[in-house]
Amino acid sequence: ALGKLAGKASLAKNLEALDITLSDADQKKVLKRIVSMGDSKQNMTLEDLPFIIADVMERSDYQHIKMLDCSISSSMHHKSVAQATFKLNGVEHRVQGLGNGGFDAFINAIKAVLKEQEDFDLPQLTDYEIRIPKGGKTDALTECTTTWLVGRERTIRTRGVNANQVFAAMQATLRMINIQLHERG
Repeated sequence: ALGKLAGKASLAKNLEALDITLSDADQKKVLKRIVSMGDSKQNMTLEDLPFIIADVMERSDYQHIKMLDCSISSSMHHKSVAQATFKLNGVEHRVQGLGNGGFDAFINAIKAVLKEQEDFDLPQLTDYEIRIPKGGKTDALTECTTTWLVGRERTIRTRGVNANQVFAAMQATLRMINIQLHERG
């Protein structure tokens, strides 16, 4: 098992078991992420390690928008609600969104921030995939891959990893937005 008590030797042994080679610098990044996830009480197994690695390696140094906090509430008979705090270009925004499910509520919340600050329209979501590692554990990490159509021809594919599939989708969406904002300069 991996977690907040994981060490360099434990990570190296698990990487060897999966036949994965990482540089020392990348191992440090992955280990830092594992410890951080362990601190937040997320259980991780050997099967989760490829998801964690993919997530860490895909992260970039620029973050124009960052989610500081988010709460999703869903009900069988009412719309879902997302209450979130974002930091966009150094300015904090507290917003709320309603939607047909947690991810839709999140999208509506983030649209309010982006329109207010950046006059930014989200590209069209064309594909949304959820993948979990083998083993059937209910607390397994999930990987969400989203594909967005920008304009008429360009697609952007991003990935998020979290034990909560809605939060994994939110991470993937934030990556796409950061790519777009970075390209706008």
